[in-house]
Amino acid sequence: MNKLFVAYKPANISSNAFLGTLKKKYKVKKAGFSGTLDPFAKGVLIIAFNQYTKLFRFLDKTPKRYKATIWLGASSKSLDKHNITELSLPLAFSKEQIKNTLIKGELEFIPPQFSAKRVQGKRAYELAKRGEKAELKTCKMYIYECKILHYMHPFLSIELSVSEGAYVRSYCEIIASRLGVKATLSALERLSEGKFVYNDEKSLNVLEYLNLKQNSLLDINKLENGTKISLDELEIQDEGEYFIEDKDFFSVIAIKDKKVKYLLNKVEKC
Repeated sequence: MNKLFVAYKPANISSNAFLGTLKKKYKVKKAGFSGTLDPFAKGVLIIAFNQYTKLFRFLDKTPKRYKATIWLGASSKSLDKHNITELSLPLAFSKEQIKNTLIKGELEFIPPQFSAKRVQGKRAYELAKRGEKAELKTCKMYIYECKILHYMHPFLSIELSVSEGAYVRSYCEIIASRLGVKATLSALERLSEGKFVYNDEKSLNVLEYLNLKQNSLLDINKLENGTKISLDELEIQDEGEYFIEDKDFFSVIAIKDKKVKYLLNKVEKC
């Protein structure tokens, strides 16, 4: 059974453990997810079964929308409500002060020590749990939009729209530093990834979510048989990646240096 859908991960469970519950629920062996959520976070998780697990890199998952609650005055090694090391209550800020800290555009940041970034073959959080410090490189993220939802001191709730690879925990750390205080996240919810929103685990038409243009083939039977395709057999001959479909299957191809290559061949439709 091929299936692509959006699940809603509850808080306090890892993305891998949550995937395990879905595999049991739907009685499948091969399954995967895109966009790991931290255990303390909840929200949208894109799930694929069987052949569809190969499609994640072709899906349109940007921008990602989050709702985050920042706990001003709290300090945590993991930048979330766990591992709190210090707690103080700063003076309340005005709405105008907070608005002035909400940055948009491209930002440079250093990922949290408790992150899934790999350092010399190991996850940074594995080193952090042992009390070791990982040498993490500076990364970039893009903030499309950020707005205040609610402010009841010392808790500030915001909604933001970000690029792939963004760390909301790091963004909130930047906001706090601009206010001159320590802070950590007390809650985090992913609301959507691109067009992917939670809809009761309803099966999706994967072709509507591919970040690819559609191409067409003069002899569609070649798609059925996985036969080599030449450039002059395609409607669109510009370099790039495309999908081609027939009645029951679709394939993903790449055109480069006037040659056509299958990236994925004969994937069954839902």
